Amino acid sequence: MQNSSIERLLKLPERTFFLFGPRGIGKSTWLRQTLPKAAFFDLLDAALYLQLFRNPHDLEALAGDQAAGSWIVLDEIQKVPALLDEVHRLLETRRWRFALCGSSARTLRRGGVNLLGGRALTRFMAPFSQRELGADFDADFSLQWGLLPLVQVDRQYAADLLQAYVHTYIKEEISEEGLVRRLPPFLRFLEVAGLLNGQVVNGQNIARDAAIPRSSVDGYFSILQDTLLGHFLPSYRPQLKVREKARPKFYWFDAGVARAAAGLAYDPPDRLWLGAALETLVYHELRVYNHVYNKHRPIAFYRTPAGAEIDFVIETRKRTASSPPHVACLEIKLAEKWNRGWERPMRALHKVEGIEVERMIGVYTGGRAYHYDGLDVWPLEEFLRRLYEGEVF
Repeated sequence: MQNSSIERLLKLPERTFFLFGPRGIGKSTWLRQTLPKAAFFDLLDAALYLQLFRNPHDLEALAGDQAAGSWIVLDEIQKVPALLDEVHRLLETRRWRFALCGSSARTLRRGGVNLLGGRALTRFMAPFSQRELGADFDADFSLQWGLLPLVQVDRQYAADLLQAYVHTYIKEEISEEGLVRRLPPFLRFLEVAGLLNGQVVNGQNIARDAAIPRSSVDGYFSILQDTLLGHFLPSYRPQLKVREKARPKFYWFDAGVARAAAGLAYDPPDRLWLGAALETLVYHELRVYNHVYNKHRPIAFYRTPAGAEIDFVIETRKRTASSPPHVACLEIKLAEKWNRGWERPMRALHKVEGIEVERMIGVYTGGRAYHYDGLDVWPLEEFLRRLYEGEVF
């Protein structure tokens, strides 16, 4: 399998846009394939970086005599944030279109950097999805090693590649860009955060386990979010008047990277880890579908008053003055057989007044589909097929 032979789901906008995503997920490859005639500037090129860092106005001369509407690609734009002032000027004077690619919006946001005043769209790219891999999708492999393109196309070296990925990320994104004052405490945090993939965040416990100040935990999680290495999944609150103390869950963007961050790349995963990896994979696919197909639906998890959880609650219609919110519920299980007891949290939410549960879906690693009194149970790959066909939300 070749990375370049896999067609990505993301579509090229017709106007200037930012493209964000973690390192190594194929942003540059996609841009070169999608915009083969564009002027391409890679700011990882040391000479080009120094030239444009010292004199951003050189961009116009380097781009040459391009016609209005031509595409200019600036890869790793966060390396030279000051270039955005020049991009802004060229948008107005030359009417060029820009693809502004980067692995972090954090640097761009610091210091009030010009984000083009709404003149640019924002797009995100993630690791491969099941839809993109098609017949090459291997659920067992992906649960263990994740969906990073470099891992999927060279599977025999998965552990080494993931270990190198984490080390490269630490060096380039954290050390070189000065995102933390001291690296050792962050490394201890990173290992703990990897172990807690898919779990509710308890800052005090994380601070204790990583031997870091409690005040550092939120900042470190913010770095993982801003570099797009992870996402918080909020708790769903169906009754707005009820004050619920509910901490979010944290999911890494890729189960394989979480495994390497936790220091487990060379250890066989246990079933507890694989269960979290299955949730991570499903959350990844939900996010990809939600973004690529412009659904923009809020996704959360729900904890019942009795303490049981629903893995994912997708709000398909917002609450209005005349109607309750509508949701679809998903329960994810690493199991060959479906246990009817797993349905109880979804059915409990279905009975809550003031909320309309449109769909209840169980996803598991068995081979048969079932329908039980308003609830569908689907094998993982059937669920993913139906998701991308628009049958879930």
